[in-house]
Amino acid sequence: MAAVPQDLLDRVRALERQVRELTGRAQIRPALNQILNGKVNIGEGGSLEVRGPNGELALRTGQWADGTYGTYLGRDDGTPAWTVGGSGTDTDNMVRMWARDPDSPSRVMVMDDAFSDRFLGRPWIPIQLHPTERQSYDGTTYQPAWAGSGPMFNAVARISLTTYANTGGGQVRVTMTPTGGTAQTVAEYDCPAGQWTNKVIEQPLHGVEFMGWVQWVVEHRNKSTGQNVETRLWHAYTRNTFTVDETPDTPTREPNSGGAFAPATLSATDTPPAPPAEPGLRRVDE
Repeated sequence: MAAVPQDLLDRVRALERQVRELTGRAQIRPALNQILNGKVNIGEGGSLEVRGPNGELALRTGQWADGTYGTYLGRDDGTPAWTVGGSGTDTDNMVRMWARDPDSPSRVMVMDDAFSDRFLGRPWIPIQLHPTERQSYDGTTYQPAWAGSGPMFNAVARISLTTYANTGGGQVRVTMTPTGGTAQTVAEYDCPAGQWTNKVIEQPLHGVEFMGWVQWVVEHRNKSTGQNVETRLWHAYTRNTFTVDETPDTPTREPNSGGAFAPATLSATDTPPAPPAEPGLRRVDE
């Protein structure tokens, strides 16, 4: 008869204990509230949603009902607070911040431009134009009535003027000069004698970068010697584009003009850096 090791029963008992531990742990469902390493892919029309107790949408990211992709952040009542895309009315995933007032006729408070990829859409920003001593003027050569300069934040400039000319009538000319560029005449028109002539000028900012500096000058003159012309400014500001035809031409740029202001990007194939390890269950054989 073969010899039986004296510790065989102890070894069998230890093995049974380890099997029981493994079996017990196999029945324990791990918490599914952490992703310690790796990434989650949601594709093929899927989306991730977070809803309140009554179905209020707090978060949605992924594909929307109209087939576009975007992100929605909602308030407690489900009304939008911040959206990226998710609208069939735009093609470039506009960013929008929404007012809390659901009945406001213009609820979007902050947004980028629908048709110009480089400009802010809202809010609209005033253009600084200041009167000169020749706002009321009796000469026949062009002289500045209003002038100013500053950075441009929206894609289209809007300037509203009114001019009174005496006998013989007058003329008004408006120019814009981007930094490093040449003066562009954006409007030039006649003003009949003996009346106020109102004029609204709407000009896409061709060749101007976002926050690019532009000088504006409103000039006027009389057509007849010894007469007087006066020009008043109602308002001057920049606004978002209303149609694709208002999209400003892209300026000539130096290579890598984004420089330090360009955000870091992560492509769909890149793997994010692994987070530091967190303590977890020890292996059975440790």
